[in-house]
Amino acid sequence: MGEGRRLQPGTAGALGLSVVSSVSIVICNKALISTLGFTFATTLTSWHLLVTFCSLHVALWMKLFEHKPFDPRAVMGFGVLNGISIGLLNLSLGFNSVGFYQMTKLAIIPCTVLLETLFFRKNFSRSIQLSLTILLIGVGIATVTDLQLNVLGSVLSLLAVLTTCVAQIMTNKIQKRFKVSSTQLLYQSCPYQALTLFVIGPFLMGFLRTRMFFCSSTHLKCWFSLCCLA
Repeated sequence: MGEGRRLQPGTAGALGLSVVSSVSIVICNKALISTLGFTFATTLTSWHLLVTFCSLHVALWMKLFEHKPFDPRAVMGFGVLNGISIGLLNLSLGFNSVGFYQMTKLAIIPCTVLLETLFFRKNFSRSIQLSLTILLIGVGIATVTDLQLNVLGSVLSLLAVLTTCVAQIMTNKIQKRFKVSSTQLLYQSCPYQALTLFVIGPFLMGFLRTRMFFCSSTHLKCWFSLCCLA
């Protein structure tokens, strides 16, 4: 019990720092985009990942975690797939309403469970199954009542969900296979994610320009903010 109490301040501090950093990112993104007119949100996300890598490198220098190299092909594939999934989520938001985009992100959880059940024969408790059933009902209702659905946006959302689910499953498999922590995996995969988003960012923005010409200013602000937090 005493050990649990000693861990609580550190956990609370980590959660508080996470909230503060997330809010700070949103404020900085809005200032950059609204004031300076920088519209390359996906490219900005790649810079966020680069800053994350630099921060982890400092943490490594301070010996807060141990660097553990493993199969470079697995790291590269994982990093590129994560970058593609973020890019697809950004495209999904560009061609769908913000509400449908949020439902898309919620659908990632049951989809991941479904893939793990079908391909890896993983069993989940009844409480988890019940929670996912309620979630799926909510997603279904929100999807049916969303009047801004379109074929291209739905296809992009489906691809975004599938790639994100595969990336999450890969995270679990890589950590177990190579016995690395999430921090160690993030440190090694961040450069590949950042490079992928940096390369595809201008193309995504060019693809979305025509679409955004017809979007409302409110939707644009939501898109930029959410893209940079994807």
